[in-house]
Amino acid sequence: MTFVSRTRLALISAVSVLAFATAAEAQDSFGRLPPNSVLVTPQGEILDYIPENGDVQMMRDRRGRTVLVDSWGNVVATVMGSGRERNDTRRRERNHDVYTNPDYGYSDPAFTDQGYTRQGEITGSVPDYRDVSPGNVDRQELPTSLPMQDENDMAALPPEDNAPSRQTLPSAARITKKSSAEITALQVFLDREGFSPGVIDGKTGSNVTKAIEAWQQATGETLDPNNTDDILERLRFTGGLPITTYTITAADAAGPYVASIPEDYAHKAVLPHLSFTSTVEMLGEKFHMDEAYLRELNPGIDFTIPGTIIKVINPGEPKSGKVTRIVADKYRKQVFAYDEAGTLIAAYPATIGSSDTPSPSGTVQVDRIALNPGYTYNPKINFKQGENDKVLTLQPGPNGPVGTVWIALSKPTYGIHGTPEPSKIGKTQSHGCVRLTNWDATELAKMVSVGTTVEFLD
Repeated sequence: MTFVSRTRLALISAVSVLAFATAAEAQDSFGRLPPNSVLVTPQGEILDYIPENGDVQMMRDRRGRTVLVDSWGNVVATVMGSGRERNDTRRRERNHDVYTNPDYGYSDPAFTDQGYTRQGEITGSVPDYRDVSPGNVDRQELPTSLPMQDENDMAALPPEDNAPSRQTLPSAARITKKSSAEITALQVFLDREGFSPGVIDGKTGSNVTKAIEAWQQATGETLDPNNTDDILERLRFTGGLPITTYTITAADAAGPYVASIPEDYAHKAVLPHLSFTSTVEMLGEKFHMDEAYLRELNPGIDFTIPGTIIKVINPGEPKSGKVTRIVADKYRKQVFAYDEAGTLIAAYPATIGSSDTPSPSGTVQVDRIALNPGYTYNPKINFKQGENDKVLTLQPGPNGPVGTVWIALSKPTYGIHGTPEPSKIGKTQSHGCVRLTNWDATELAKMVSVGTTVEFLD
């Protein structure tokens, strides 16, 4: 047995089998799905998760079936049991053949772009903050960037008259039937290369697709996301298997932690710090993981007990280099980092502005960089949050409005920063800033310097 075959078996055995989920088990997050409907992927599997609000759209294909389509035009799932899907034996047999055929892919003409009928959007290692002193930053200029629900994953902002033309990157191959473990390996490879897929959760999505395209643009190679053996071989040279073990330490269990993070800024301001709320949240950020995925890898584990050995992602070493130019692509919801020679060395999924509070256009510069910054809310400078009409000082912490990093830009009140909700990066909108995961923002902050140019593409 070859090394790759052995490692592939080890990879698959390292991940627990995820339970199936039906749409009926969700808290009716879609609002338009029939009762007891089941989401079936194009590969014939029952979808093992419910897509988040704004991630997909509900459409009809040419056969009259209800399908969920992501913002890249990929069919995520077909809704079984919908009102348009009659119960006659012939149709049920035809659909059974389609959904159980292991060779079924995306070539079915019923799933071409012209075959869709829109039904409307479905609604339905960071720095240890205990060891870092707050940055010296004029915090009254900091805006918030809290996620806003029910936004399209790849919604383009309105173009402006002088907007630069959009980037064209090599298209990524569509990912076919792959296990959660194999998708994890792909995500870890991209993360190690500096082309972040966002939170690592063992699932495909637009952030993974964008990361592949950016990697291809930077390397000139074509990555086959379906060739797990090739991906595992690449991982072998960059730190080994994507999943490793970690022993929870006494410091991990001790915190400090807070019971919860309130929404109201006045309530936030009375907290001594805006730290993590649990060991699971802290470990998720430390290992670039979705919290739910961390729990799935470690069923029944008490993460508060020192000495407990758990399975975690092995993200490898952070990307290094000197970034002299940043491109924030509003349409792609992605940030690109270039070195002095103009070489693309890193890319990150991002939440960039909104139609109500758009990000700047044109070119600005990095003015200052602060790790673990505090935050001063000033309603005369910032937006109006709740009923708060007075200046409020919020303490530092990963659950602060700007996370663990603030890269201030030369346009006042705008910056590149972290977030308290990494799973929503690239899938929501902000109040005008560029929001990254805390770990991506930290990696980028260590590669930029004052004067680095930041260009916004519309």
